[in-house]
Amino acid sequence: MTLNLILHNGKITTLDKRQPEVSALAIAEGKISALGNNDEIMKLAGATTQIIDLNQRRVIPGLNDSHLHIIRGGLHFNMELRWDGVPSLSIALAMLKTQAERTPAPQWVRVVGGWNEFQFKEKRLPTLAEINDAAPDTPVFILHLYGFAMLNKAALRAMGYDKDTLNPAGGEIQKDAQGNPTGLLIARPNALVLYAALAKGPLLSFEDQVNSTRHFMRELNRLGITSAIDAGGGKQFYPQDYEVIRHVHEQGWSTVRIAYNLFAQTAGKEYQDFASWVDLIAPGAGDSFLQMNGAGENIVWTACDFENFQEPQPELGSNMEMELETVMRLLVEKRWPFRIHATYDESINHFLNVFERVNHDITFDGLRWFFDHAETVSQRNIERTAKLGGGFAIQDRMAFQGEYFIQRYGQAAADATPPIRDMLAMGVPVGAGTDATRVSSFNPWVSLYWLVSGKTVGGTALSSEKNCLSRDEALRLYSAGSAWFSGEQQQKGTLSLGQFADFAVLSDDFMAIEVEAIKQLVSVMTVVGGNIVYAGQDFNQFDPPLPPVSPDWSPVGRYGGYYQDHPKLVSEFTQNFSCAIHGSHQHSHGHSDKNHGALAIRDPFWGSLGCTCFAF
Repeated sequence: MTLNLILHNGKITTLDKRQPEVSALAIAEGKISALGNNDEIMKLAGATTQIIDLNQRRVIPGLNDSHLHIIRGGLHFNMELRWDGVPSLSIALAMLKTQAERTPAPQWVRVVGGWNEFQFKEKRLPTLAEINDAAPDTPVFILHLYGFAMLNKAALRAMGYDKDTLNPAGGEIQKDAQGNPTGLLIARPNALVLYAALAKGPLLSFEDQVNSTRHFMRELNRLGITSAIDAGGGKQFYPQDYEVIRHVHEQGWSTVRIAYNLFAQTAGKEYQDFASWVDLIAPGAGDSFLQMNGAGENIVWTACDFENFQEPQPELGSNMEMELETVMRLLVEKRWPFRIHATYDESINHFLNVFERVNHDITFDGLRWFFDHAETVSQRNIERTAKLGGGFAIQDRMAFQGEYFIQRYGQAAADATPPIRDMLAMGVPVGAGTDATRVSSFNPWVSLYWLVSGKTVGGTALSSEKNCLSRDEALRLYSAGSAWFSGEQQQKGTLSLGQFADFAVLSDDFMAIEVEAIKQLVSVMTVVGGNIVYAGQDFNQFDPPLPPVSPDWSPVGRYGGYYQDHPKLVSEFTQNFSCAIHGSHQHSHGHSDKNHGALAIRDPFWGSLGCTCFAF
């Protein structure tokens, strides 16, 4: 067998207990063919083997996000302004101002998830006045977690929202004393109002969506991601909204392995969705770069317990168990693996009631299934899950919503949310991920930091030391652990003989650096199936070409994805924007001038955020 690639002189974490760490590895036909010390592996080199010196860098198995909306994220990536990791509100607003000037009509500027105010040094949200000053003419939509969205005046006009617009089901369009929309959309009790508004914006062309998907994959590769399990999503219809990812796959451009789940789209017609799909496609259809994984994360809409910790825990629909059971009987009979969104233990208890009834009549018998999120699941319900052969895909939503969770439920409740230690102790499969991009960031190192430190992105301590994971444990959940959730644990997750050659060479040593430095880690070389799909820093010469970002006004073309230092941006802010922000911030707290009116909105919602007034 001819070796394609040898990497040597490294610190290679294999997660294989037989050889936990080696200094060199060899690759043939896209798989690991040999591991050992430098001398052992170098002797295997042939005349055509590419050899790369790792210069003592740490290598890890490729990261696998157990819950990433990668297909939807790829369609939108190039048209979204990301505030992920931005360290200050002043920089975020400067980015907004510049991008608004660059964005042509009728396009919008969208800031959709991956951030919160606690990451900013100012520790506050932008005001509506600041948003309007930054973008007076270009529509702006800014999503904040699952709680609310901020729209500027131009966006209100583009959406046709005025004093006659009625509140949609499940949401509130906040209005001032004169009945005019302020620009605030509030998710009460769920986020459908936010997503319905977002869906009103224009989309990219097919060609730009293809380009966007490729650049999103490259950004994930830059962060060490080699696999992801896609959880579907609202307004992500099958098969039409999968044409772009299929095209990317058919062209051989995929650089992230994707297993995707099918998400019921129409409330009241979920059974019809799945009944049509079971005749159209089977779990496992496809290949290792794009394969169907089963049902979920939404199975029936009445079972959705939206995880907005700024609002009280929602109640499930009265007909939920009956509706869920009807669909579950179909899925289990057809042997479809499934996943189901579940935030609260009360919901999980109801779901397990249904699963146990179905299992009594149509045995699960090894059928792969799991809960997503499970922040407050009880020990008793972990035991019930284990008995039915299920697992838990946990995400770092607490890293972004932890402060709000503490405010509502208390510090003690946050200590083991989710209770990962209990899950591991009971031997249930556990995989890690982000649930990006609407709330959490897609950066896996933020998630790994949360798992190891027990802290939010804003530095608030959530978990005591006993509930934090070791670096080896956290890494295992993000690689070998996640592989179970697509039934691929024999193919990937560790650097073992015969497994896929999927791995990342890191910018610093994850196993040794200070905990706070984990958030800054990136990959300097990412390999998928033995092919280098991303390379930077001292490996830059190996970076494969990628078409330029399109369209040319894309925020990604200027700022990239996850925040990296932009000295020019700070300079732009200092020269062009500081006065505007200062003026609008003063104005937002009750002052007015000849260009703006002022409105004090006294609302418990804003009071809970430490802000009681907004300018409009």
